Amino acid sequence: LQHSSGTTGLQKGVALSHRAVLRQLEVYAGALHIDPASDVIVSWLPLYHDMGLIASFLLPLLLGVKLVLMSPFDWVRAPYRLLQSISAHRGTLTWLPNFAYNFCAQKIRDRDLLGVDLSCLRAVINCSEPCRAESHAAFAERFAGYGLHPAALMTCYAMAENVFAVTQAGLDGPVTLDVIDRDALQIERVARPAPGDGRAAVTMVSNGRPLANVAVRIVDAGGADLPERAVGEIALRSDCMLSEYYHRPDATEQAFLPGGWYRTGDLGYLAGGELYVSGRMKDLIIVGGKNIYPQDIEAAASQVPGVHPGRVVAFGLFDEAAGTEEVALVAEVDTVDEVEREALGEAIRQAVTRNTA
Repeated sequence: LQHSSGTTGLQKGVALSHRAVLRQLEVYAGALHIDPASDVIVSWLPLYHDMGLIASFLLPLLLGVKLVLMSPFDWVRAPYRLLQSISAHRGTLTWLPNFAYNFCAQKIRDRDLLGVDLSCLRAVINCSEPCRAESHAAFAERFAGYGLHPAALMTCYAMAENVFAVTQAGLDGPVTLDVIDRDALQIERVARPAPGDGRAAVTMVSNGRPLANVAVRIVDAGGADLPERAVGEIALRSDCMLSEYYHRPDATEQAFLPGGWYRTGDLGYLAGGELYVSGRMKDLIIVGGKNIYPQDIEAAASQVPGVHPGRVVAFGLFDEAAGTEEVALVAEVDTVDEVEREALGEAIRQAVTRNTA
């Protein structure tokens, strides 16, 4: 049993067969070109989450790959210890949620990296949150001087309902970036390539191609297929999916389309055979007919100096007078001084407006 990967409602128990788990590990190891003789996985991830349990524990355990496991509490207190461990043990693979890219880039000081060499890393895999181009750029720039190869920054789309990985970016080159028209995304729900004429654009990070045993579709509310670059719900089918939501036949039935296609509740689109994840259906904020993705607002606010990265949440509140939703945002900041807090609030408003107006 794993906990469901969903962000809303009560956590559901995801029942997985031994066959499903072993099949996932077999296919995912192939996608990563795992070599037990040379690979070393270094992880701080908790084992109660699929990224920690599957990718960073069962995968190396069952394949005989060397594993260096540290406490998540140690990482939070001293994130530089992860990079020191990678350097000391010549780590080749590690997984990080997107916020950790910003956290490491902002919190780790040069004095903590004396003698650190990250040239051994062949993949730092961004997973479990929407992947941000800005986060990859910040991480790559911060640690380039310590041997980190920019092409090592990879992405993955995963969920407990598929044991773990659904897609994985190829390890033979940099992650694909897709620069699209922001208005088309927010109003038309189409990922149209930006014309380059000065109009507002959004850079989407590819989550890679489906694993060899996974098929992915983009569907509308009725379950019908949508064309390439149309934004809709991500549906998938594989031979390593959940058997059921444990003792929840109602939830299990609601989660599937005819033919065994699982409805993920995530929004995204396909382009050139690669999957781009834009957000969660239930998290979407609709303001005056415009689709606002809360993670875009949260990312913009997190870039404001004085705001703790990863400690921002945006959500919609219905405005009865206006007849539409308005955006509410909560951010944890460094200061308790009221004047400084007001200035930070204004800086956050300006940053959010620049990224959504």
